[in-house]
Amino acid sequence: MRILITNDDGINAPGLAILEAIAKTVAGPDGEVWTVAPAFEQSGVGHCISYTHPTMIAKMGERRFAAEGSPADCVLAGLYDVMADAKPNLVLSGVNRGNNSAENTLYSGTIGAAMEAALQSIPALALSQYYGPDNAGLENPFEAAAAFGADVVQKIMARHRDDGDAYKLFYNVNFPPVPAAAVKGIKVVAQGRRSNTNFSVQADTSPTGRRFLWVRGGDQRAEAAENTDANVNLDGYISVTPMRADLTAHDMIASLKDLE
Repeated sequence: MRILITNDDGINAPGLAILEAIAKTVAGPDGEVWTVAPAFEQSGVGHCISYTHPTMIAKMGERRFAAEGSPADCVLAGLYDVMADAKPNLVLSGVNRGNNSAENTLYSGTIGAAMEAALQSIPALALSQYYGPDNAGLENPFEAAAAFGADVVQKIMARHRDDGDAYKLFYNVNFPPVPAAAVKGIKVVAQGRRSNTNFSVQADTSPTGRRFLWVRGGDQRAEAAENTDANVNLDGYISVTPMRADLTAHDMIASLKDLE
């Protein structure tokens, strides 16, 4: 198996090293793991692509490249440049430092990379490690992802199906904010929404008198609906959420037919 890995925390992020180990296990002794990751952190860029300017790419080592672009740019670079002669069988994105559950999913560059792979008809998973008081202080805060990541990827891919001409499936996996020994198992659940949790901005003034705005996240331990990703993560479970890039509100189509 040939696997392309990327992330949104940057090529030197510790989560990428965890993902590389996961990918090597999944690829097997005869497989290949290729890395194309952002040269600098690209958190929060979503599915952005560098459509209006070129992306510089540099070889950092054997099968290892850094691109001055978004995670989705890195997937495109991997498919059409770095691995153009033999495209990957699988794209893995992460392991993100922090959760991409609930509303975070919509902002995540980690998710954006997996979505781009799915749009290119390549199976893809986004992997993220929830942070909290039970794991943030560990020697390896990614302990849960490191212990269970390869097994989760293999189990998902054993059940993955091709959607034909429809939008392809990709998967959002979040590891709970607990040590590996405290992980309770896997739950396949829908994307949730944390109550009253939103991004906002905080104003500040620089020493030179210029005004700046800092984006701030909301409470990552706020309650979400039962049997949704953030809810089961906080209960100690790994969440697996199958996704597609179709944003249609299908439940509203019939009620809007009178517009025709």
